[in-house]
Amino acid sequence: MGTLVSINVGPPRDIEWQGRMVHTAVWKRPVEGRVMARHLNIDGDGQGDLAGHGGEHRAVMVYQIASYHYWEQLLGVSSLEMGAFGENLTVDGLADDQVCIGDRYRIGTAVFEVTQPRVTCYRVGLRMNNPQMPALLVSHRRPGFYCRVITEGEIVAGDDIVKVASGPQTVTVAEIDALLYLPGHPRDRLQNALGVPALSAGWRSSLEALLATEESTGNAGLAPSSAPPPPWTGFRSFRVAAVQQESNAVRSFVLEAEDKTTLPHPLAGQYLALRLAIDGAQGTVVRSYSLSGAPDAGIYRISVKRTAGVASQYLHDHVHVGDLLPVSAPRGSFTLAQNERPVVLLSAGIGVTPLLAMLHALALDAGESRRQVWWCYGARSGKEHPFAGEVRSLLARLPLNRSVVAYSQPDPGDLAGQSYDIQGHLEVAHLQSIGLPAEADFYLCGPTAFLAQMSAGLHGWGVDASRVHSETFGAGEALTPGIAATRASSPHPPPGTAGEGPGVSFTRSGLTVPWNPQFGSLLAFAEACDVPVRWSCRVGVCHNCESGLIGGSVAYAPEPLDRPAGGNVLLCCSTPTSQVELDL
Repeated sequence: MGTLVSINVGPPRDIEWQGRMVHTAVWKRPVEGRVMARHLNIDGDGQGDLAGHGGEHRAVMVYQIASYHYWEQLLGVSSLEMGAFGENLTVDGLADDQVCIGDRYRIGTAVFEVTQPRVTCYRVGLRMNNPQMPALLVSHRRPGFYCRVITEGEIVAGDDIVKVASGPQTVTVAEIDALLYLPGHPRDRLQNALGVPALSAGWRSSLEALLATEESTGNAGLAPSSAPPPPWTGFRSFRVAAVQQESNAVRSFVLEAEDKTTLPHPLAGQYLALRLAIDGAQGTVVRSYSLSGAPDAGIYRISVKRTAGVASQYLHDHVHVGDLLPVSAPRGSFTLAQNERPVVLLSAGIGVTPLLAMLHALALDAGESRRQVWWCYGARSGKEHPFAGEVRSLLARLPLNRSVVAYSQPDPGDLAGQSYDIQGHLEVAHLQSIGLPAEADFYLCGPTAFLAQMSAGLHGWGVDASRVHSETFGAGEALTPGIAATRASSPHPPPGTAGEGPGVSFTRSGLTVPWNPQFGSLLAFAEACDVPVRWSCRVGVCHNCESGLIGGSVAYAPEPLDRPAGGNVLLCCSTPTSQVELDL
């Protein structure tokens, strides 16, 4: 039996942190008297970030007074206020290495069920004035846990805590926390944990991802990816074997190994990074381009649209057959799923390239698959429609294919019904009307506005979000939990005096700048450059900041609890030890 020591609540508030405002409810304060525990909350409490906290399975956070005493001694602090760890209920008893997922407890007239450990983020470090706390809570196996409220009721400090049911499989809070966040991930224990019905959906999907991954490096539960580690690190010298004009603005470059050995097969949808020495540019310029050829060709083909960018102009104007280029290994997780569901390849403009590689892969498997394939493409006119003949040839090898081509501004020589099917832009409503299946897997690539329009249209149609996969050629979407949104700014060198360290290339953002150690980590450096980044813990626990390390090497401080996948880097706790190229 345990005892309820304190009930702690607090509404969200704005806290200034590193020049930014954080919306958080981690500041909890003890309250007196009886309080109602409800299905989504305790009266008087709130959550600032419902993506990471709150909801039915995270309605109430519990932490132990014994852990308070442990941290007071370890950290050399005294008299921590109840609620200092962001918990709603401070309890005597219910240790993390004894309480199991699925256990039920009666406190007062309410009944609670344990659903998952705390998801540690930077805000507990903010509250404790110790940024290492997210990692310490996990590594010392004292995370605390969430409960859902099975029976609403009144509770008061001093109430006894009575266990009324035991969770199946005997998986403790400390064990399941370590299963996800610490190295090892023993498969028998993962299977055991997945047998607990009370486990929250988020944790269940993370453990399922770990169980489904054969690759021994990285943490698929925290940074899932369908792609294996790249076949080599850094850059290899490739020779340009051919240059092909595909439309008035698109040119393909066929690349072969300098020694003409057969290249490793990429996954359909992956990309290469090229390091280009361009006159007038500060240092080298690194740009990424999707592979557009057959995955089994033994050579690589990229297709580049001429734009105002220095890299595309350089490739179009100065790169010829026989030239040597430094090229990365194929990488990226925007890849074709191996199943028998219908597949819709939906693109516009130069967004056609990764989907063309997918079409090549589908055509290779045509003899063994009866998969429906829909090819949906939008261009301005026939002059700006690359690969038209190649696509028709590939579709002819697929018995269950449909093609829909839209021209927004067809030329007089473009023939409706032959060159194109729709005059105007591709729209989901039209695709619905011609029988495109909602249960398909959708792969989208193209300009930002096209992706936004198509994604919204598919969502409005009711297509499951897990079936919609998209790729952008620019920087990805940022994740900055609790930080107030700011006006988007184009990536730029950091303010102040330029650093003198090795070059850091943000390849998707088109920015290369010298490292400045004053920023402390690659994450902080990227933020100073307004490069979109994703993060939550900032100390090597959550892997939200895991990004592709295309080339170069880094050092970690602190050492992450579980290393990232091969070819990747955790930005929040790393600094460059050489020139690095990041997939950001």
